[in-house]
Amino acid sequence: MAAYSQDLRDRVLRGLERGEGATSISRRLEVSLRWVYHVKDRYDKDGERSALQIGGYRRSRVAGMETQIRAWIQNTPDMTLVELSGRLAEHNVTIKTTALWHQLDKWNLSFKNNAARQRARARRRASRTSRVEGKSAHA
Repeated sequence: MAAYSQDLRDRVLRGLERGEGATSISRRLEVSLRWVYHVKDRYDKDGERSALQIGGYRRSRVAGMETQIRAWIQNTPDMTLVELSGRLAEHNVTIKTTALWHQLDKWNLSFKNNAARQRARARRRASRTSRVEGKSAHA
């Protein structure tokens, strides 16, 4: 859902400055009475006539700790995300495991450093195809 236009907000505030009632403003501009009060309260408290920003970029809480996290993972390669977030909590950094995973993915860090934990391969199937290739289809 997108925010209402700045023009509409300005018309609400101009109507309130003229002494027009919030109910008549909401009816005239076809907006909810609650939204009229929301615009008024935001202007009275913060002096802001514009809407709050929706979405946008948020810097990760662990963005400045890349070298330290890399060292932890290098020293303990079998550490889980839960254990890593617990270690970060000891350093007063609270982060959920999904957010931590996204940041590690941006840094191209992987916990699959051991060949034994890599994705399993179907070796039997691969060997069957090589045997089938040698036989003819009509034999």
